[in-house]
Amino acid sequence: MSKLDELKKLTTIVADTGEIKEIKQYKPTDATTNPSLIQAAAAMPEYLPLIEEAIEYGKSKGRSKEEQLDLIITKVFVNFGVEILKIVPGRVSTEVDARLSFDIEGSLKKAHQYIDLYKQAGIPKERILIKLASTWEGVQAAKILEKEGIHCNMTLMFSMAQAIACAEVGATLISPFVGRILDWYKTHTGKDYPPHEDPGVQSVTSIYNYYKKFGYKTQIMGASFRNSGEILELAGCDLLTISPKLLKELQEAQGDVPKKLDAKAASTRSLAKIHIDEKSFRWMLNEDAMATDKLSDGIRKFAEATVSLEKEILKMMDHSTKKRA
Repeated sequence: MSKLDELKKLTTIVADTGEIKEIKQYKPTDATTNPSLIQAAAAMPEYLPLIEEAIEYGKSKGRSKEEQLDLIITKVFVNFGVEILKIVPGRVSTEVDARLSFDIEGSLKKAHQYIDLYKQAGIPKERILIKLASTWEGVQAAKILEKEGIHCNMTLMFSMAQAIACAEVGATLISPFVGRILDWYKTHTGKDYPPHEDPGVQSVTSIYNYYKKFGYKTQIMGASFRNSGEILELAGCDLLTISPKLLKELQEAQGDVPKKLDAKAASTRSLAKIHIDEKSFRWMLNEDAMATDKLSDGIRKFAEATVSLEKEILKMMDHSTKKRA
């Protein structure tokens, strides 16, 4: 059997892509998207109808061009999510605009927009994960949404402080960014790290052990991998979201995949419980240079991807208007 098949026995596999054909190929349980992935997929001709339908929707519902653009981008994300849910048996993650990372009310409004649009498409909220940045404000938005029965996937996760805060409010899922943590350490130390010493792998392992020790229901989905070695070191994690390139690599590789993370073993570890409130959250995050850098950088990059997508949409809107004229 392939290593991918072996891994599926231990961990729920999620496709980290907005590309429909790739999701069909690797048959994951769930799928997750972000602005960068949607931007890449939206540039492909086969997905043009999803964009055009969103443009018509936004133009018909929005009063100003700014409002139309916001509605179009929201509908684009949902249109891709609906198509993905025709393939995967589980859930799809849909990301709140990164520019709302410090805006609780704005995040809630966007989440409700997504859920309403999915409902109109016949998709129940149980199949949707709202992706929020793991800022303090994102955590507070998740707290409210989870109480409403809307499930959240906390992204841009780089530290134990973020992980504990998300678990304390009952977030459904967290997505620690393994590869981006590795990137930071390689840049700052000049060292290469074997998979078992990979700082991103060690971060997720620590979070996993903490969650299982103290009985949190929040699930952990390792994300943002740079190589298949990182993935295999996290075999046994609740979920792993993997890019098509690495899914292909695992599918073509043969061999056993030993379980590396084990909930029973974690529950016996000697760990101290950490209290997290807003002050301790901000202080712990501030004291972690890597997490502070990568959280800020990740928010900027996701925001840039959304802005780039908006620019492409505006061009299409202008072209459509000229064509009609």
